Amino acid sequence: MSSLFTVWLYGLPVALTLVFLVWLVSLVRRDASVIDIFWGPGFVSLAWVYAVVSDGWPSRRLLVLALVSLWGLRLAAHILWRSRGKGEDYRYAEMRERYGARFWWVSLITVFLLQGVLMWLISAPLLQVIAAAESGSLTIFDLIGSVLFVIGFLFEAIGDLQLARFRTDPGNRGKVLRSGLWRYTRHPNYFGDSVVWWSFYVLALGTPGALWTIYSPILMTLLLLKVSGVGMLEKKLKRTRSEYADYVASTNAFLPWFPRSPSRR
Repeated sequence: MSSLFTVWLYGLPVALTLVFLVWLVSLVRRDASVIDIFWGPGFVSLAWVYAVVSDGWPSRRLLVLALVSLWGLRLAAHILWRSRGKGEDYRYAEMRERYGARFWWVSLITVFLLQGVLMWLISAPLLQVIAAAESGSLTIFDLIGSVLFVIGFLFEAIGDLQLARFRTDPGNRGKVLRSGLWRYTRHPNYFGDSVVWWSFYVLALGTPGALWTIYSPILMTLLLLKVSGVGMLEKKLKRTRSEYADYVASTNAFLPWFPRSPSRR
C-alpha cells in the first residue's frame, strides 16, 4: 500500500498546479467560473498522471481511464456550452462583491486551491483502480461498477440535456421543469453525478485493499447534497420560482421516485 500512496502523492502538486493556472486565467478573464469548467478535466488529468507513474493491471486501468475521461470531458463541455455568453456565475459574483479588492487572493485559497485539494482527495478510487496491484482478471465488481457508471452517466447527461432544452424556450422563463427525468427527482444531474462516483468506488473494490477509498463517494455525495449542489441551488430556486414549492411537495430532491399526488402531500 505504501507504493500506492506514493503514487497518490504525485497527484497533489499536479492538482494544485493545474488549479493555480486556471486561477491565473480567471484573473485575466475576471471570471472565477472557469474553475467549474475545469472540475471534470481535473479528475481526468489526475487519473492519467496515476496511469503514467504506476504499473496497475492494464485492462482495468484502461477501463477506468475511458470512463472518467468520458464523464469529465462531457461535464466540461456541458458547463462551457451552458455558460457561453453569460457573465460570472452568481456564486462567484457575490463573493467578488463581498471581498472587493481582496477577491483575487481570497478566491485563490477558498475556491481554486480548495477545489484542487478536493479533486485530489476524491480521486482516491481512481488511484486505487489504476495503481493497485495486478489482480489477473476482471471481477463482478468491474461489471457492477460499469453498469452503475452507465446509469449515473445517463442520468447526469440526459438530465442536463433536458434542462438545456427547457431553458432555450423563452416561454419557459420563470417556470420549473417537471417532465422527463425531472418528473422523478428535482436534481437528476446531481443524482447521476453521485452514482458515477459510487461506480468508481465499486470498480475499486475489484482490487485488494480498496475499502479505504469509500470516503470519496461519500464526500462527493455530501458536496452535491449540502454544499455546491442541491442545497445551494434549492435556496435560490425557492426565492426565484413561485411554483417551486409545489414541485418540492410532489417530487423527491435527490433519489428518483414517482411523484406524489396532491392527496399524499
